[in-house]
Amino acid sequence: MSSGRGKPAGTPPRREEAASSKAPREARLSHLDDAGQAHMVDVTGKADTGRVAIARGRIIMQPGTMDLLRAGGVAKGDVLSVARVAGIMAAKQTSQIIPLCHPLLLTGIEVEFSLSGASGKNGALASVEITAMVRTSGKTGVEMEAMTAVAVSALTIYDMCKAVDRGMRIEGVRLARKSGGKSGDIVLE
Repeated sequence: MSSGRGKPAGTPPRREEAASSKAPREARLSHLDDAGQAHMVDVTGKADTGRVAIARGRIIMQPGTMDLLRAGGVAKGDVLSVARVAGIMAAKQTSQIIPLCHPLLLTGIEVEFSLSGASGKNGALASVEITAMVRTSGKTGVEMEAMTAVAVSALTIYDMCKAVDRGMRIEGVRLARKSGGKSGDIVLE
């Protein structure tokens, strides 16, 4: 069998090929060691700095579902209050569910909602926009914690409203901005 380059499959690359195929240190995936094995990044030598991450996402629903949510008519209770607490709890537990995340002492977590759309809008869908801000002072950032807060808040809204709307969609969970650490400020939106 051939690898398509004139060498039998499984033949190790020549030294110059191996050296040229390695990405620069800053372009490599930090959670892979030199052998390509997953590992937790050692942050021992990094300085403690103030770090903030903001993440966003949305859950799209039928306008009638939004009307129930606004009116407090969902049988399971106050959807947004429960979703806010769920997002906060999720941020605090991120290292328990994402294997290579460091456990962090979080100093602040905020989860906010913006509602748009209601019945009578010619069948247009409604949505809950979710924004989470997470803060810490430490050796590593809180991007994963912020995105986890958004995702779990959206999942909680879905869980509480699914009896009336199984067609809801969770979309666009993403990092919007971060600050602190060696990379400084990163503004994505």
